[in-house]
Amino acid sequence: MCSDTVIQISGLGKAYNIYKRPQDRLKQMLWRRWRRFYEEYWAIHDISLTIARGETIGIIGRNGSGKSTLLQLIAGTVSPTQGTVKVSGRVAALLELGAGFNPEFSGRENVYLAASILGLSQAEIDARLALIIDFAAIGDFLDQPVKLYSSGMFARLAFAVAAHVDADVLIVDETLSVGDAAFNQKCMRFIRGFKERGTLLFVSHDMGAVAGLCDRVVWIDRGAVRAEGTAKEICFEYLAAMEQERDDSSSFRVAGRRVAAPEPARIIHDPRRELLDASVHRNEIDLFEFDEEARSFGQNGARILDVAIEDAAGNRLPALVGGEDVVLRIRAEALADVARPILGFQIKDRLGQFLFGDNTYLTYRLAPVAMAAGQRFSARFHFQMPYLPTGDYSVVAAIAEGTQAENVAHHWIDDAIFFRVQSSHVTRGLIGIPMLDIAIVAEDGSDRALDRPAALLQPQDQKPA
Repeated sequence: MCSDTVIQISGLGKAYNIYKRPQDRLKQMLWRRWRRFYEEYWAIHDISLTIARGETIGIIGRNGSGKSTLLQLIAGTVSPTQGTVKVSGRVAALLELGAGFNPEFSGRENVYLAASILGLSQAEIDARLALIIDFAAIGDFLDQPVKLYSSGMFARLAFAVAAHVDADVLIVDETLSVGDAAFNQKCMRFIRGFKERGTLLFVSHDMGAVAGLCDRVVWIDRGAVRAEGTAKEICFEYLAAMEQERDDSSSFRVAGRRVAAPEPARIIHDPRRELLDASVHRNEIDLFEFDEEARSFGQNGARILDVAIEDAAGNRLPALVGGEDVVLRIRAEALADVARPILGFQIKDRLGQFLFGDNTYLTYRLAPVAMAAGQRFSARFHFQMPYLPTGDYSVVAAIAEGTQAENVAHHWIDDAIFFRVQSSHVTRGLIGIPMLDIAIVAEDGSDRALDRPAALLQPQDQKPA
């Protein structure tokens, strides 16, 4: 294993013995190798992976696909039936809530127990105890038996220990799904910081989180590696496969090519608009043409013909500015009778994170508009473009049939159109929204806004003529 490789997996497999009756276990002990009273179930088989130092790897797959077994083998809590797994450095694994905790011990005692299992000495645990307690934030429950803890409190304590053992490899397996929102945000801040110095294995069913966090994704299916590649590519293939298997129809198609990103609404008047448009922070957005060969999947009951961003008069826009009044139009054709069509879109950033979007379902929920085979139609989404940070973005467009909860995807286009934000004043967060008003107000009972003359615009902020 080379110095830059942290995890080396070769031909890894894990089989469990399944006994139909309790007495078969005793028979197996007596007969041992001469006769078999069980059936073998291979949770994973023939997996080979190489994970480099500093990589963030997403592990995705359906429930029961073998993800957790693979992580347990990497963490060393389970022994392989065949193959090898070599890990360089200390591993901190958050696999099962409370794993390694003694239910009769207090939270404080379990901190010492879990941290010592992860390789810390008594002195090291003493030095970090205050930080662990502060991170867990479970108050007086720290000195209560952990058998009294809720699943969220288990998660807090387990994550707090793992976050302070100076691990080289951190394994997170859906642990954050049980925590509250504030704790989840704290954990995600730690995980993003850990990415800068360690190797992370992240398991989640949230494709947005996987795409936004991971450098590479491994898709486990029926105990084997089904696909491996970039987060954007594998997450798309996974979503397409899940849709196909749910519909179980021979008409399902995955098409198109993968391409790299190219180099009656209420309109809010943002009082900063004139200042922004006159400065280097003007939120300029260049639009690219609809790509009819973009990656897509669906049942082919209907097909998207075009996606465009237009002005309120219906003119196709080659460029626009953040805060502008726009219409996103999806043109489609019914290839078969479609009883309850739903058209929708999502805006993604370069990491594949969904930022915002909508669909037609709620508007037509009480009075569905059926489309006959051969009929062409379009959906119009009128909104105010939010301010976006600089970078590349894409529009996902889709047409389905049914309801929000139960529907058939007829045509989903992953990157229907791209657009690029050339400049922006947004430096924090994923999007900025146009403001109705921003003011510093005098607290003298008058609620008088303290004016800031336009002349105060700094010369260095002026946009070149």
